[in-house]
Amino acid sequence: MNYVDLRSDTVTKPTPEMREAMAEAEVGDDVYGDDPTVNLLQVKAAEMLGKEAALFVPSGTMGNLLALLVHCARGEEVICGDKSHIYVNEAGGMAALGGIFPHPIPNQADGTLRLEDIRASIQPDDSHRTISRLVCIENTQNMCGGVVLGVDYTRQVGQLAKENGLKFHIDGARIFNAAAALDVDIKQLVAPADSVMFCLSKGLVSPIGSMLVGSKEFISRAHRLRKMLGGGMRQAGVMAAAGLISLEKMTGRLKQDHARAKKLYEGLKQVSGLRLETEPASNMVYFSLADHIKLTENQICAEMKKYDVMVDWSGPRQFRLVTHYWVDDAGVEKTVKAFGEVLK
Repeated sequence: MNYVDLRSDTVTKPTPEMREAMAEAEVGDDVYGDDPTVNLLQVKAAEMLGKEAALFVPSGTMGNLLALLVHCARGEEVICGDKSHIYVNEAGGMAALGGIFPHPIPNQADGTLRLEDIRASIQPDDSHRTISRLVCIENTQNMCGGVVLGVDYTRQVGQLAKENGLKFHIDGARIFNAAAALDVDIKQLVAPADSVMFCLSKGLVSPIGSMLVGSKEFISRAHRLRKMLGGGMRQAGVMAAAGLISLEKMTGRLKQDHARAKKLYEGLKQVSGLRLETEPASNMVYFSLADHIKLTENQICAEMKKYDVMVDWSGPRQFRLVTHYWVDDAGVEKTVKAFGEVLK
């Protein structure tokens, strides 16, 4: 790669080992349930997260939607963060396709939902109200800076949900990043959840795919709904082969991405015109432009590309850079230097 792409960890291309595994994958028909590579991936994912079963799905958005559709009936509601991916970035799928009502509450700066806010959002038994059915948290929390939600907090949310008869789903698109940052077994981090979705196609480098895990009954219902949504894939073992390498090898190297995010943060702090306030908790670096910078976000993106560095903005005068497998130390240094040239 002759450029550094920091727009997201979704840009990761499969490694040579993944490409070889994909080319040689043993396949069947996954709709019939006889693709051996998909079946192996699902068993491996369930075991790693300490759940009974797992389902391979094309995307994280579909995985989250399946969880919502299993847990909630039409007219019921999910309590979620106002900065959560399921509320902000999934095209209103819960409402449009499931008739599920979102009940957003404020994400705190650390990515959490206050327990008292969750408790206060649970609807009373009143025929005028929707029925509270599900609580959803996101870990790592993207829009709050890639922050990490801890084991104790997750346990408290799970206990609150259980005490109030609610189900508990974790949008864990980057849950392995969270486990790496906390240096804990991922089973501990997801133990209280009834269901978890995580992506293979972000920091775990696979070209496509996400996993949904939960009980056998939950996954059985999700499997049927996956077909309804058009997610029934045939010889999907070609893709699942890359996912196996993601689980076996890529989960163990995420701390390298986190270290490079901190190195990038320290370098960008020295660039005049950039405001960096919070040290990265995982693989994301957020910053804003100083008032004297007259370039627009799009102009900065265009100028950076001239230096073979691809970046993207996350809001007015704000940027998010994401480290991943294909960003090495030289790429970090190149990025810092390019920002210095563009903003001087």
